[in-house]
Amino acid sequence: MARRWLMICPKRTDDRGNPLPPSESELNTIRNCPIRLEQIRLRLSDVSWWMRLMNQRVAQRANREDGSGGRFFEDRFKGIPVIDDESVLACAVYVDLNWIRACMAETLELSDHTSAQRRIEAITAETQAPASNPTSAPDDPSEAADRCVRPLADSFLAPVDLNEAIELPGPQPSPCDTRCSDKGFLPISAAEYLELLDWSARQSAAGKPGRTPDNLPPILIRLGLSPTVWLELVANFDDLFTTMAGLPENIDQRRGKQTGRRFHVQKRTRELFAQAA
Repeated sequence: MARRWLMICPKRTDDRGNPLPPSESELNTIRNCPIRLEQIRLRLSDVSWWMRLMNQRVAQRANREDGSGGRFFEDRFKGIPVIDDESVLACAVYVDLNWIRACMAETLELSDHTSAQRRIEAITAETQAPASNPTSAPDDPSEAADRCVRPLADSFLAPVDLNEAIELPGPQPSPCDTRCSDKGFLPISAAEYLELLDWSARQSAAGKPGRTPDNLPPILIRLGLSPTVWLELVANFDDLFTTMAGLPENIDQRRGKQTGRRFHVQKRTRELFAQAA
């Protein structure tokens, strides 16, 4: 047990970071201490400790390869709470526009590996598919079973539309094995989301063809966001929201679980939402 632990958490490593076999003195520091031995026994049988040590090893190796330091997710990925519909929508658009922003695609249809592309493919397939039996009810089990047997391109994605007025609160398990839940995440339809996404892409991608529509998408009017405010939100989402994403007044009401302190809201974020008010 002592040897196994010291190979996982070595006292000494070679030039490549690989553990060196423990010496007898290193082994005896564990063997001769019953309290330490029992502690290590518990840790070796704890899945949480195993994950912790694995993450540490991955982080150390990645940092060596990248020439960086700190936690593995530092400056690589960022996960922050997204607490209201406005920020969920802005975050979704921000992610779906990655390919266009990086000049790797000109249209949503050509933006590979994005949920937008999958949703467009699914809508296209549904449009071209033969009409379903008009006498069957919308929630007919046979219709649902057919959708599971012949899944669409976006069948593994969460639905867009969330109608809280008619849908029951709580989880909505999916009858298909392609996804866990059939619960949506935005109070708009998939068509409205794609319309807004397409409009945002044409407006925010410099040098792309297209023009500003005469009438703004209805969702912008409902959210009370001007085109300028909206475009800056989806273009700089990562910079505008550093600890939590949401309306400033909603963030101000939250407190950290451990410290009880407020979350910081960027000055520019407050200015943008003040313009939209």
